Amino acid sequence: MLAVPDGRVVATTDFLLEGRHFRRDWSGPADVGHKAAARSLADLAAMGAEPSALLVALAAPPDLPVAWARDLARGLADECAQAGASVIGGDTARADHVLLAVTGLGDLAGRAPVRRSGAAPGDLVAVAGPLGHAAAGLALLTAGVRDDPLVRAQLRPAPPYDAGPQAADLGATAMIDVSDGLLADLGHVADASGVRINLDSGALRPARDLLAAARAVTGSRSHSSRTGLVTRPPGDLARHWVLTGGEDHALAATFPPGTPLPPRWRVIGAARPGDGVVVDGRPQAQSPGWDHFR
Repeated sequence: MLAVPDGRVVATTDFLLEGRHFRRDWSGPADVGHKAAARSLADLAAMGAEPSALLVALAAPPDLPVAWARDLARGLADECAQAGASVIGGDTARADHVLLAVTGLGDLAGRAPVRRSGAAPGDLVAVAGPLGHAAAGLALLTAGVRDDPLVRAQLRPAPPYDAGPQAADLGATAMIDVSDGLLADLGHVADASGVRINLDSGALRPARDLLAAARAVTGSRSHSSRTGLVTRPPGDLARHWVLTGGEDHALAATFPPGTPLPPRWRVIGAARPGDGVVVDGRPQAQSPGWDHFR
């Protein structure tokens, strides 16, 4: 039984699949636990809720070491603790590969839920948290680079959980966590709200660490269309990660014009009449992000 002060609960559910979302030769069991928890906890924060609890169902091969499962549970618990939540139950089953199904529950604490459908023309578009870091980490791992600090962003994303309730208190009109890519996820907000989101490229310039990672990747011989490891200038590759890289679980939100925002919230554009997402007024030819069914 879960008691929440507000009396209302928001819920989300997510999968973490071995070979799709993580590889055991790259990720330790604690890494997998942290990542599995972060995906659902960030969804709760993106609704303006305070994460309360996770239900975790684990399916695994019969030869999975018990120590691996224990470290997985430790990673789940540690990530929950960072968000003020806990694991309160779940289930286990046998499978050929490791699979986690995570259901997250959050307390609105008296707030109205922040949906994707509330943005209006004139609203500011802002983001809290990093963009492109997890995509850079995946590209580095694919290229055989393990010692870059950005690799940790792929293995253990660090969503800004408290920024979600903060955005709700500031009057956020819409919000989403960036799991599939900035263009893709803001596209969901634009579609649900019936607005066009115009991003400012100047506010999305890749930082030095992303540019350095892009140089390392483009200098390697490994290439993969899944991660964007194609022959292109490092600056273009870094920009690609910022715009389309998912799994950072940063929070993107819209706010009424003139809303004074704390420094952690970076204004990156504005909502306008129309539809879709554009950068400097121009549609983007590239794929907007990860498509689960492509």
